[in-house]
Amino acid sequence: MQRGANKYCSICGAELRIKRVEDRKRVVCPRCNWIKYENPLPSSAAFVRNKKGEILLVKRGVEPGKGKWALPSGFIEIEETPEQACLRELEEETGLRGKILRLIGVYAQKSLMYKNVLIIGYEVEAKGNLSPGSDSLSAEFFSLTQLPEIAFSSHSRMIKDGVKLEKE
Repeated sequence: MQRGANKYCSICGAELRIKRVEDRKRVVCPRCNWIKYENPLPSSAAFVRNKKGEILLVKRGVEPGKGKWALPSGFIEIEETPEQACLRELEEETGLRGKILRLIGVYAQKSLMYKNVLIIGYEVEAKGNLSPGSDSLSAEFFSLTQLPEIAFSSHSRMIKDGVKLEKE
């Protein structure tokens, strides 16, 4: 049924079972009724434009999407707010420091690696020297008419929404 640490209940130690709960198949403890919910992984992304209106993208150095272009983004750590994670990822991937201007939106992205990722997108004002970080192969600004193929559909939607918000 389950492997490793996921085979036993973390509350009482009983072997977990699959049971229909709330109209879905779920992993449940038959002894204490604890339910192992599977939730989307939370992440943050930065939408940054320079004075020319170009959009900052990074060429990913890690899977998923290795070698493809995306917004600076990454998973939210347990001790971080979504805003802190957004600014940390921006700096890690591009060398730029940022300031959150506003929320653009919240997006869901299906993933073969992670099943479902929840992306919280922010418009960010950034400064500093652009330099790809440890998990980025490159970091560049692109004009709207010259955008490369974007690795994630959620990032494409966020770019469209970010551009639309700026025009309002």
